[in-house]
Amino acid sequence: MGATPRPEHPQPQMERAEWMNLNGEWDFEFDFGNSGIHRKLYENTELGGKITVPFCPESSLSGVGHKDFIRAVWYHRTVILTGKQLHGRVLLHFGAVDYECRVWINGREAGTHKGGYSSFCFDITELVLEGENHLCVYAGDDTVSGRQPRGKQSSRYESWGCDYTRTTGIWQTVWMEFVPECYIEKLQYYPNISEGTLTVKAVTHGSGTLTAKALYESKVCGNARTEVSACGAVLTLTLSELHLWEPGAGRLYDLELSFGEDRVHSYFGMREIKVQGEKFLINGKSVFQRLVLDQGFYPDGIYTAPTEEALRQDILLSLDAGFNGARLHQKVFEPRFLYHCDKLGYLVWGEQASWGLDISAQAGLKYFLPEWMEVLERDFNHPSIIGWCPFNETWDYDGRMQDNDLLAVVYRMTKLYDTTRPCIDTSGNYHVITDIYDLHDYEQNPEIFAASYADFAQGGALKDTHPHRQMPVKGVPVFISEYGGIKWDVENKIEKSWGYGQGPETEDAFIQRYQGLTDSLLDNPHMFGFCYTQLYDVEQEVNGLYTYGRRPKFDMAVFKKINSRRAAIED
Repeated sequence: MGATPRPEHPQPQMERAEWMNLNGEWDFEFDFGNSGIHRKLYENTELGGKITVPFCPESSLSGVGHKDFIRAVWYHRTVILTGKQLHGRVLLHFGAVDYECRVWINGREAGTHKGGYSSFCFDITELVLEGENHLCVYAGDDTVSGRQPRGKQSSRYESWGCDYTRTTGIWQTVWMEFVPECYIEKLQYYPNISEGTLTVKAVTHGSGTLTAKALYESKVCGNARTEVSACGAVLTLTLSELHLWEPGAGRLYDLELSFGEDRVHSYFGMREIKVQGEKFLINGKSVFQRLVLDQGFYPDGIYTAPTEEALRQDILLSLDAGFNGARLHQKVFEPRFLYHCDKLGYLVWGEQASWGLDISAQAGLKYFLPEWMEVLERDFNHPSIIGWCPFNETWDYDGRMQDNDLLAVVYRMTKLYDTTRPCIDTSGNYHVITDIYDLHDYEQNPEIFAASYADFAQGGALKDTHPHRQMPVKGVPVFISEYGGIKWDVENKIEKSWGYGQGPETEDAFIQRYQGLTDSLLDNPHMFGFCYTQLYDVEQEVNGLYTYGRRPKFDMAVFKKINSRRAAIED
């Protein structure tokens, strides 16, 4: 067996020294009839094939590469544990498994989870033994029923248009943690830059004293401690030095926490977000959001980046083109990606992979809301996340209109859980209740595009792309959250290449179109941002500034110059 793939700790904001990465070679078996539970495959200590975790079986990096529909899959591996590791509690973590997951340890069920994008954990202390242990995982997947969010995973046999290769089963790191009997389970951070404080809310198992120490560049600049009661605690650190997290400057503090014998390393950023009229303020300053659409697909790993460096590289490619952030589109990105966004001062919007879910009835809440709340909980502490967007383009489902109450409930639950960030109810069309009003506009003619928003630029009404289903909200921030999508098949290798509208004939014509579209948004004093579609090609969709293999199609300095100039609305 070679080196462990994706060996880095998967959750940098909740890192302990005592952990075991379970990526690598596992036994594997397809279950096309979804009969494996009835056949008690969870009792098997061997399966028919092999797979490399954490890559999905559709990917080449998995060693499998099966791209047809997969109803269910099974995994097995043996884990050797020592008496020292069994001294406290043993936690089994999954970064993400698409979609329905059941886990057995030594033939006994450890737990179940539904949701293809959120992380989850089982306490398996009572199920494991010193020495050899058998870990068995089932994953069921269904992209066509309307009962699970699938994002951009194709509901057809083939990848087509803007829907791509599916992901089934384990697609993020699997690991074990060895913690004391009393340990920290969850953490929430609330920075206050006016007072120079950080408030920490902790959920704990057991009783004792919780301590927190903040450091900036290895210098201690804050301490606090409190006694834990009722399975949790709140403490506030007063910082002796205030270093703001800002766009392009990811100033991060280290945070060392202790609770009894438990030691957790984390980090935080001091930044605050406010919506003030039409402006979007970061630390009190109006910041124009120069966003790009990032869908998080990789030619060899599909949903899973082949290396940690590949995660970081996508951010650097975006910065090279003059963007300061991204819409993380129709996919919940892994915490390790968000960590690099935090470090680089890169602005991102968190989004659920809502496509594929039947949103025409409130029954859809059953399949959406629990996982969405898990996403909010897991990613709450990342300073790079500046807003939430649970839904995208809620088109009619099989001819049925969206249930407005469903969207409203999700919006209100998002705001109830997170009071620190704005929320867009559904990006692009059919808004119900929202903090930000956004539109998608793929008009390819720069003159027509600019004319559409000329009245709005002069203080008049916003021309809506869906006036029959929604009404623009006065006095809230507005941006075009998808535009461009200019088709440019630089390699001319894709038979059924896809993009928006008719692609330009020359590179100069492409740049002129890009600049014309973008200039009209930068010059509009009532627009707080834009999001260009997209950073890189994905399979047959060829409207990226980079190829699917991340090769630049143009001189990125040209786009950096266009994107980086001062916008009319920003300070």
